[in-house]
Amino acid sequence: MGACGNCGTSTSGIPAGCGSKGNCATGGCNKLNTFNWLGNMSNPANYNESNLYEVRFKNDRKEFFHSKSLNKYNVGDVLTVDCSTGFDIGVVSLKGELVKIQFKNKNKGKDLNSVLKIHRLANEKEISNWQKLREREHDIMVGARKLTRELNLDMKISDVEFQGDGSKAVFFYTSDNRVDFRELIKTLAGNFRIGVEMRQIGYRQEAAKVGGIGSCGRELCCSSWLTDFRAVNTNSAKYQQLSINPQKLAGQCGKLKCCLNFELDSYLDALKNFPDENTSFLTELGKAYCVKINIFKGLLWFTSSQDSTWYKFTKEEVFSFIGMEKEKGKTPSLKDLFSVGNSSTESVEGYNTDIISESNIDRFTPVKTKNFKKTKFRKPSNKN
Repeated sequence: MGACGNCGTSTSGIPAGCGSKGNCATGGCNKLNTFNWLGNMSNPANYNESNLYEVRFKNDRKEFFHSKSLNKYNVGDVLTVDCSTGFDIGVVSLKGELVKIQFKNKNKGKDLNSVLKIHRLANEKEISNWQKLREREHDIMVGARKLTRELNLDMKISDVEFQGDGSKAVFFYTSDNRVDFRELIKTLAGNFRIGVEMRQIGYRQEAAKVGGIGSCGRELCCSSWLTDFRAVNTNSAKYQQLSINPQKLAGQCGKLKCCLNFELDSYLDALKNFPDENTSFLTELGKAYCVKINIFKGLLWFTSSQDSTWYKFTKEEVFSFIGMEKEKGKTPSLKDLFSVGNSSTESVEGYNTDIISESNIDRFTPVKTKNFKKTKFRKPSNKN
């Protein structure tokens, strides 16, 4: 799909971005677009095309509507659709047989008869009024935030979305506690002369609506392509050998990053044939326990209370040590085990650094050496 004329590169060579803020109705840069992989396929003979459409509203909100008329709509058409009170205006984001599949995936248990209907194509007056309402949303959101501070309400107004006919506005907010916003609704309705609906959302949904740039330098997954939010816990970080640091593991929403689940399956598959992180065995110098592992290289580091040195072994060697402990009751010391393994395999080397020196914050700082310049001494001149 093509984009509108406001997108692309300006005459100065600087990327202009989307001048319409994603509301140009072309579908070229809309958020969370669905690729219609059935669009190029021709329908069988005597087959009636589906009258079900996916309509996109502000941000990531999408709903399904059906048309009772014989009119066929295309992607990018601006429609007036039915809603609970009055009518709303949205843009067609998907059509065809794929809409039925999307409806079944997102609305499990619902019947197609419960889908609201499409009225018609929006005329110029309705589109003009709709664009003016969209321009007012930011100022109303700022005013609503000021009112929440004046009323000492423990809540944050994240976004405001006007209905297409301007009769109602939905205020999305986040809060950790139950909020009594009856006085706030009265004040908002009186100041802005609109119907007010308060809708609470989670912090992940707030990040998806607001958007932003993550620590990876790319646009947030939840605001660009991620359509569902799966549970993320600290076990995902532990399996990937990540330090449990809330500042590094938390995203823009303050919760654990969704990307912790992206590579989790690969780590779980690799751990199936890997010793447990809590593996330990008895040696002649005491109990040896694991302090560090590298899953994809198949390496483990062991130390003991009698010897603070870290010794690196392969996972096959660790399995043999565990078997040796079961047969003989104990194994040789880690130093002896390492010397035997080092003589047989060149890739295994000792980790001969003290644990205390490893935790030193200056261990990565290069040591600066002073360069002394040689001074030349001149011979004294013989002056009479």
